Amino acid sequence: MYTTKQNNTAAGNIKLFGNIRVLIIAALLIAMSAILGKFIAFGPMPFARISIENLPVILAGIWFGPFVGGAVGLGADLFGCVLKGYAPNPILTIGFVSIGIVAGLVSTCMHKANKPLVIILSDAAAHIIGSLIIKTIGLYAMYCADYSLSVLLAWRIPIYIITIIFESAIIILLMRNKAFTGQLDKVCNYGKQRRSS
Repeated sequence: MYTTKQNNTAAGNIKLFGNIRVLIIAALLIAMSAILGKFIAFGPMPFARISIENLPVILAGIWFGPFVGGAVGLGADLFGCVLKGYAPNPILTIGFVSIGIVAGLVSTCMHKANKPLVIILSDAAAHIIGSLIIKTIGLYAMYCADYSLSVLLAWRIPIYIITIIFESAIIILLMRNKAFTGQLDKVCNYGKQRRSS
């Protein structure tokens, strides 16, 4: 994880749920993901949309750990379904949740490593497991009468290679801004600061 050393444990990650500032940011990330995925996405096929809807979920995982990342993924998928007026696909929902969890786990386990490398690996692992494996299985279950699994993967692999590069660049630029990361540390340490004062 990118922020403070205190949050690099499971207990530290769970405690972030009680931090009102983290909850507000998580809610904003849920709304961003739903809007990006449902209204600012395009693609030649229904299973091959070009979108950065997973970026807010990955940010939540990297910033606040796997628990908050998974919760943001769950909230984003359910809120997006409500916005569009259709029932959630449980496999796609699991894919969204796993994107936040995997991004959080990778960034937490590698918190002392090269920061750009941590971001790239977190983003890539989250998309490989959540988008290319789990969500592709969910989409195949929906479209198996029309498209084979190889067709789905032939479309989705190049899209997610480009998405990983683009998202990683955005996150790296964001995390290089010292003012931004300073504010992020304040958000994560807010509950600890209040208890000590």
